[in-house]
Amino acid sequence: MAGIYIHIPFCKTRCIYCGFFSTTSLGKRTAYVDKLCSELSERRSYLPSGQIDTVYFGGGTPSQLPVEDVGRILQCIYNIYNVREGAEITLEGNPDDLSKECLTDLRRIGVNRLSMGVQTFDNRRLSFLRRRHSAEQAEQAVKMAQEAGFSNISIDLMFGFPSQSIEEWEQDLQKAVSLGVQHISAYSLMYEEGTQLTKMLEKGEVEEISDDLSLKMYEVLMTTLADNGYEHYEISNFAKPGFRSRHNSSYWQGIPYLGVGAGAHSYDGERRHFNPDSLTGYLSGAALDEEVLTSDMLYDEFVFTALRTSEGINLDELSARFGEQRKAFCMANADKHLKAGLLVCENGVLRLTRKGLFVSNDVMSDLMFVD
Repeated sequence: MAGIYIHIPFCKTRCIYCGFFSTTSLGKRTAYVDKLCSELSERRSYLPSGQIDTVYFGGGTPSQLPVEDVGRILQCIYNIYNVREGAEITLEGNPDDLSKECLTDLRRIGVNRLSMGVQTFDNRRLSFLRRRHSAEQAEQAVKMAQEAGFSNISIDLMFGFPSQSIEEWEQDLQKAVSLGVQHISAYSLMYEEGTQLTKMLEKGEVEEISDDLSLKMYEVLMTTLADNGYEHYEISNFAKPGFRSRHNSSYWQGIPYLGVGAGAHSYDGERRHFNPDSLTGYLSGAALDEEVLTSDMLYDEFVFTALRTSEGINLDELSARFGEQRKAFCMANADKHLKAGLLVCENGVLRLTRKGLFVSNDVMSDLMFVD
């Protein structure tokens, strides 16, 4: 099985924290959709099986596309590829874009999973992020989606805002849980290079919260969602049983995927391909960039992605793919973390403990191969 990622870069306004490729040139949407459909046809052989299990509209703000254009892209995919019955079709959306009519039409054209960029239910912080929606709109959008028949809804949340308290973060989590969504992705506010937020930090206009407070917020996140029936299946992702993101899970499992659109990446199991992260470059047909992955690079990716998940590293799979010598290297470097209680090895699987989740990047880097 494989997936298709479709990057929709259009945004009505820019959020101060976003490091993804996006544009406010909304007048080029029709030309962009035309190009997407052409690319889907031209690259049909990229996924040899042609069997598609997931389609994911990410951005940017995919809900800035008219529903008719989303439907046109989906129809192209169904015409070209063998889309499995029951495939997961996800669209990211901003709450203020998702009217009752829009939600009904999205269901009609085949979208069966929504990922809403809520970020917080605090209106002051939404304003700080330059988000277009209000807390009330976010709550209403979830309820309207449920009424429209969506039974697989994910929301994104952020924590670690400047001056945010534990109590305020708990309120956000309780509101999310009360809405009965099936999936929650939660991330610490990141200061990405080149973003407006990072420039504000450099000017002293905002101040990062302490590492101790950030870790406490992560602890509250894990405890609250576990207490409410969510599986912590990946470092930043939580799902009710049966509602893990199939598309994102395929990334962590190293399954090939096709990425179309400006700035999109693709992976065929041995190489990565990168579309130009420029609207002009993409529309003009600029060539893809290619990165051939060495065995060492593939090993590092295997370790990094597997350890992010609750399944961890299957040591038999590691040795089958990379050899006994690399397995021995992995275990030798894991030894100190096993002794410290950051990793556990059970039934041939190496995975992070709850304690290890707090220092996951350090543990992962120690297990990676360095020339």
